[in-house]
Amino acid sequence: MKTLSIALIAMATALAGCETMDEMGGDTVGEASLVTADGASAGTARLLESGTDMNVAVTLTGISPGTHGVHLHTTGSCQAPDFTSAGGHLNPTSREHGFENPQGSHLGDLPNAMLDASGSGSVSFTLQGSREELISQLFDADGTAVVVHATADDYQTDPSGNSGGRVACGVLVPS
Repeated sequence: MKTLSIALIAMATALAGCETMDEMGGDTVGEASLVTADGASAGTARLLESGTDMNVAVTLTGISPGTHGVHLHTTGSCQAPDFTSAGGHLNPTSREHGFENPQGSHLGDLPNAMLDASGSGSVSFTLQGSREELISQLFDADGTAVVVHATADDYQTDPSGNSGGRVACGVLVPS
C-alpha cells in the first residue's frame, strides 16, 4: 500500500508540475517573489482562487537541478542567509508532517518541485479548506513565507520532511 501511495503522490506531483499558472486560471489572491540567499531571483508563487478552490502555483528558476521540497512557512519573513526567520511549516491544525503521515499533513505541505537541468520547474497544489479559513491562516498578523528546500521532501518525516536547508524564500502578500 505504501508503494502505491508513493507512486500516486509522484504521479500527482509530476502532473501538477506540468500545469502552468496560466493553465490553472483563477483570480490572484496573493503572490510572492522568491529569492536565494544572495538576493538572486528564484521565481514566483501565486495564490489563485478558482471557484471554491484555492491553489498555490510556484514557478522556480536559478535553483540547482533536481527535486526540492516546497512549503508554506508560518512567518512572512525571509532573512538571508538561512531563511530560518520564516519559522516552521504552516500548521494551524497541529497535524504532523507529510502526505504519507497518517497524522498529516500540514497546511504548508506542498508537493516537491522537480527542476530540469537549467534549474527551472513548477509545482501547483490545491489547498484544503474554505476560502475564508485559508485567507485568515495565510494572511494572519505575521504573514506566510513560501520556502524552497535543498532536497526532496520525503512526505513523512515530522516536522519538515527531511528536506534539507532553505535555498529560496518569498513572503506571500495579498493582491
